[in-house]
Amino acid sequence: MKFIESMREGERVAGVYLCKFYQPSLTKNGKPYIHLNLQDKTGVIDAKIWDPNSQGIEDFGALDYVDIMGDVTSFQGMPQLNIKRARRAQEGEYQPGDYLPMSAKDIGEMYQELLRYVSSIQNEWLRQLLESFFVRDKAFAQRFQSQSAAKSVHHGFVGGLLEHTLSVTKLCDYMAGAYPILNRDLLLTAAMFHDIGKTEELSPFPENDYTDAGQLLGHIMIGAEMVGARIRQMPGFPAKLGNELKHCILAHHGELEYGSPKKPALAEALALNFADNTDAKMETMTEALRAAGENKEWLGYNRLLETNIRRTSM
Repeated sequence: MKFIESMREGERVAGVYLCKFYQPSLTKNGKPYIHLNLQDKTGVIDAKIWDPNSQGIEDFGALDYVDIMGDVTSFQGMPQLNIKRARRAQEGEYQPGDYLPMSAKDIGEMYQELLRYVSSIQNEWLRQLLESFFVRDKAFAQRFQSQSAAKSVHHGFVGGLLEHTLSVTKLCDYMAGAYPILNRDLLLTAAMFHDIGKTEELSPFPENDYTDAGQLLGHIMIGAEMVGARIRQMPGFPAKLGNELKHCILAHHGELEYGSPKKPALAEALALNFADNTDAKMETMTEALRAAGENKEWLGYNRLLETNIRRTSM
């Protein structure tokens, strides 16, 4: 088996991969084909079966482990598989652990670092609120550490939500030191809470797909509701502080067209939006360059970054 991150254009590959997405489709000329996303622990690759009725293509579907043979091509600067043969793999032909994309960083160490930020919060109400999730709620803590931060855009791997949250918290800690107008306790608390709704928006691996609540509400609304519900269990929690915290969560995507119910009205909400966008964009670039291997040529237009990209020459 050749791992996805090492696939290069022009190669013929064969092996077992997890089928994350399966959709029969039609070309502009009305010819049937199948659009797939295949996954292993190193990433996800777009794939096509252009002749689904050929003898070498057997029945399988989403979340099946599939034994394939195909050619690596390129589309819009990204690798793509042109599959010639495919069949559902049988138990014993694969190790499930090879198909869960994992953070390259130590999950336990990252969580302990996040807990140190929790302990650094001086405001008693905010620290107790954080501890109620990250320290005392063992089920939440376990889910948070294993959750991805996205289905496919950035940090779409086991530990991705933790890695992203910690990065955003670090960026916010820097900004709190650089800009005196920022309330560090509020900003860092918002940073640690900003994406907790993703624990309910996305299902666990290997599915890692949108839940019903995720489709209907989205992680921003879910996260604000989770925090609001926990605040209501804390008699005496200052109402104004609770509203400011929830505003930061609701505004962290910055713009209404990006899914935020509110635009940032507080300095802390604005800083959180910048930190969240910075980490998401840098991880998106990192993943795109990793997928390109040693290619130092222009990779084509990246729709997520909205520009043509390439690796730095040095």
